[in-house]
Amino acid sequence: MTQKCHAQSALKRPRAVGIWLGTIAALVLFYLIFPILVIVPLSFSSAKYLSFPPPGFSLQWYQNFFGRSDWLDAARLSIWIGLIVMILATGLGTPAALGLVRGRFPGKKLINAFIISPLIAPVIIVAIGVYFFYALLGLVGSPFALILVHTCLAVPFVVINVSATLQGFDERLEYAAMSLGATPWRTFWQVTLPIIRPGVMAGALFAFISSFDELIVALFVSGTTAVTLPRKMWQSIRFEIDPTIAAVSTILIVFTTALFLAAELIRRRSERMRTSTAAIAAE
Repeated sequence: MTQKCHAQSALKRPRAVGIWLGTIAALVLFYLIFPILVIVPLSFSSAKYLSFPPPGFSLQWYQNFFGRSDWLDAARLSIWIGLIVMILATGLGTPAALGLVRGRFPGKKLINAFIISPLIAPVIIVAIGVYFFYALLGLVGSPFALILVHTCLAVPFVVINVSATLQGFDERLEYAAMSLGATPWRTFWQVTLPIIRPGVMAGALFAFISSFDELIVALFVSGTTAVTLPRKMWQSIRFEIDPTIAAVSTILIVFTTALFLAAELIRRRSERMRTSTAAIAAE
């Protein structure tokens, strides 16, 4: 009887710990998300200033955003730069990940640390260094300068995602393809790339998000001519505080959340594909 009671209490203890941990996690999540969720009702406010709770409902601030050329120009520039950065970062990060995962050469860990370093170094330090370097070259205020810096900041996201996908890749599939007469290039396009594609796509999405939402480097490098959407929002907060900034923030929240969900779905698909590939190889 005593042993049965001990066994029941031992089973209940992990369940109670799980409930407490879940409650704490929910409270922390609420604490982090609540300030963001407050922005959503503010974007529909009928007042001409930021006040919570809103006195009434109105879509005027969304109309103000879509009706002003300065806001739309900033949004178009951010999307354009983000797409170019996504293409460049994916094109550079994918072969880099292949080399780092499969390569056998001295200094590989050092090179990997160097590639990942933009995620570790404070962005403000990167921005200051890049500003003085580009000032010497006369590139401050050019979208080209932003593209170069954002690509350097985005490459680690591609390398990390593609490297994680390659960890479970069975190279015997490539050997089988080449034994049937496929060239290395054809093997990559028809065997390797389809399997690692989810990791490549997830890395590309993260690269786009990192460029689209970046502000610190843009403040130093963009000047007054290449105004991205985050910089335009920063200027709006400084000089003309109205609920338009809340409307833009709400649009960005929805847009970024959709991209993160897409990246998560792609990541899960990659895990399922890696598991199925390992099972096929084991057979």
